[in-house]
Amino acid sequence: MKEKIHPKYNAATNVSCACGNTFTVGSTKDSIKVELCAQCHPFYTGEKRMVDTAGRVEKFRQRYGNKT
Repeated sequence: MKEKIHPKYNAATNVSCACGNTFTVGSTKDSIKVELCAQCHPFYTGEKRMVDTAGRVEKFRQRYGNKT
């Protein structure tokens, strides 16, 4: 491998979720902020709720009506 072309790898990078959960992973970034994690994601928690990413649910409802 070539020398000095790879980014610095941090073995302990803190990840913080919008729900307040924090955990540590390995990454090339110093810190990571996420909107959903395994503690608050509907698939893992068993809740039935809509996860709206950038207004996609509202855009869908405007286009096809509220038939849910």
